[in-house]
Amino acid sequence: MSDLINNPALIPPGTAAGAPAPAGRPAGPQAPQTPASGPSFAEVLAQQGVGGTTPTFSKHALERLSRRGVDLNTQTLGRLTEGIQRAAGKGARNSVVFVDGTAFVASVQNNTVITAVTPEAMRSHVFTNIDSAVIA
Repeated sequence: MSDLINNPALIPPGTAAGAPAPAGRPAGPQAPQTPASGPSFAEVLAQQGVGGTTPTFSKHALERLSRRGVDLNTQTLGRLTEGIQRAAGKGARNSVVFVDGTAFVASVQNNTVITAVTPEAMRSHVFTNIDSAVIA
């Protein structure tokens, strides 16, 4: 036997202390590693409030919607939600989502609509600090 002291921390799991690895097989894990089971990425996003949930509206966005007379029916809100989800799926952070000519600037990360611009107000409007655009 060797004069070396066996360190139990260096012995692979499933092998006897000091026993050599079986012939033809390297010492190490005996079975292939399987990925840990758990919630999917989409489920984690849903739990965090991103994806599948109706976006929140900032105070500024609510004022713009009211002042400009934008009708947010369930169909429009559903398309806006889908547009924000599509942007999130592509890794966007801040996006402009066009629904029936109205532009909604949204923080995708926070699932929040920041402002809304109607087609009439869009003529001289410049969108800044966005990284994507979605037509929903």
